[in-house]
Amino acid sequence: MDRLQALKVFVAIAEAESFARGARDTGLSAPSATRAVNTLEAALGARLFTRSTRRVRLTDVGQAYLAEVREILAHLQAADDMASGAANTPVGQLRITCPQEFGRIHVAPLLTEFLDAHPQVRADVLMVDRIVNLVEEGFDIAVRIDHLPSSDLSAVRVGQVRRVICGSPDYFAARGRPQAPDDLASHRLISSGSTTALNEWRFGPDGARAVRVSPQLRITSVAASIDTARRGWGLCRVLSYQVGPDLETGTLQTVLEEHEPAPLPIHLVHVEGRRAAAKVRAFIDFAAPRLRRLEILR
Repeated sequence: MDRLQALKVFVAIAEAESFARGARDTGLSAPSATRAVNTLEAALGARLFTRSTRRVRLTDVGQAYLAEVREILAHLQAADDMASGAANTPVGQLRITCPQEFGRIHVAPLLTEFLDAHPQVRADVLMVDRIVNLVEEGFDIAVRIDHLPSSDLSAVRVGQVRRVICGSPDYFAARGRPQAPDDLASHRLISSGSTTALNEWRFGPDGARAVRVSPQLRITSVAASIDTARRGWGLCRVLSYQVGPDLETGTLQTVLEEHEPAPLPIHLVHVEGRRAAAKVRAFIDFAAPRLRRLEILR
């Protein structure tokens, strides 16, 4: 097996955390994949994986090597695409990461429509509420909902969202509406998501005013917290796009609008800028105008 194929096998095993699955993903037998990694480790004079009967894990050396190999393979793929004309034709695997609820509500419907228009593209979507390193984890595009730090990544703004506090009409009829942030102390609150600042909600245009809250119910699922608020149990704080249909129908209503912090921007972030592969450019050109037209993201 040549060195390039061995590197591809190494990446596949690292991503699958399994020699068997990694071998299958590259069309090899498990013994062939094992021999490829053994040859790499012998050439490097270092262990890339720790193996157990239940799981395969990268060593510290393997983790660093994975980031470098991914970058090398990406450059090689770009060169191949340029030579074959794929640089101008959307083909291959498109890897996207996005927040869970945004992915469910907006990315999945857009992506299926995009795939219908580009049948030579395959898509792999990771919906997770954390910042994914595009280069190190091998993704093409990320949806980011927040202000972006300085970086070498390219970003296309597609909208913005508000952080809103909402409840059902039945809840407000029974318990009244808070008129100021401090009034939340007398209301039944639901905290959602897995953020660390669950006991502190910020208000004001610059978010400078911090109000300590004591949620009676904590739920890691945003969808479940919204459903609980719909049933009239309490107030939840979410992003406006997550309750767009509820706000339109009146199933949920917002409070303390004049105390909301400034909206958060939404960007499609990607690597390589104008040199990005055709599949990346095509998806951004497809998705950006459609997201900008959504009223809930304005």
